[in-house]
Amino acid sequence: MKSRQSSFGPWMVAVIVVAAAVAAGVFIWRKGLHGVEQPPAPTLVSTTAAPSTSSSVIQHPISEAAPAPASTAPLPSLEGSDATVADALTQLGGDGLAGLLLREQIIPRIVATVDALPSRGVATHILPLHTPQGAFAVNPADGRATLAQRNAERYAPYMRVVEQVDAGKAVAWYVRYYPLFQQAYRDLGYPHGYFNDRLVAAIDNMLATPQVSAPVELVRTDTYYLFADPSLQSLSAGQKLLLRMGPENAAKLKAKLREIRTALVSHSPLRG
Repeated sequence: MKSRQSSFGPWMVAVIVVAAAVAAGVFIWRKGLHGVEQPPAPTLVSTTAAPSTSSSVIQHPISEAAPAPASTAPLPSLEGSDATVADALTQLGGDGLAGLLLREQIIPRIVATVDALPSRGVATHILPLHTPQGAFAVNPADGRATLAQRNAERYAPYMRVVEQVDAGKAVAWYVRYYPLFQQAYRDLGYPHGYFNDRLVAAIDNMLATPQVSAPVELVRTDTYYLFADPSLQSLSAGQKLLLRMGPENAAKLKAKLREIRTALVSHSPLRG
């Protein structure tokens, strides 16, 4: 947890954008105090252990999710999909998302971020969105530090996107473009993996985030703030995101993730 900046906000929207039509989550641990340059064409490789979905057994076939709108137009190539994807996400998430989105390698960035959510951290260069503005806020008192409630305000632009996205329409778009997500996941280093299974696993991991009602105590290292409670510090990157964004934002994000998960795995999914 950075003492001046936190880059967890994009993870949240990454999850929403991929899960909701390319969702976020979200995200992160090696960002400089005054920002970080985003390379124009990063090489995205998996930094996590191979997930259980790397087997040939598919747990959540994308054919069981919401049907994509009828269209005879061919899909773009993964390498040439950025303009089409950016336009679609702007329609789904509004101008707010358009201003947050990094417009190069959008699908590979989202896939890499989602893959990393259940792990302990995410490399900054894979993020699909710009990071939250403003300084990370801490309440110092009696030699202790706690997570300030005003941190939630930094996530307001991302939460507006979360609330605007229609889960049914988003998942329908995701189903239509799923071959590109699957290709990006295989290119990431999972030749036998199935991205939709990994996405559902990432959502389930975030939904399992414990609720913390009391002020969250922090400890300071030379560069970062960490959770003082070892059980919180050992949580996944996605779960820590939910804690940092505050209980109200976390509850809203969890509700949207449940809608998305239903549309992704149900035989009677949400209809847009």
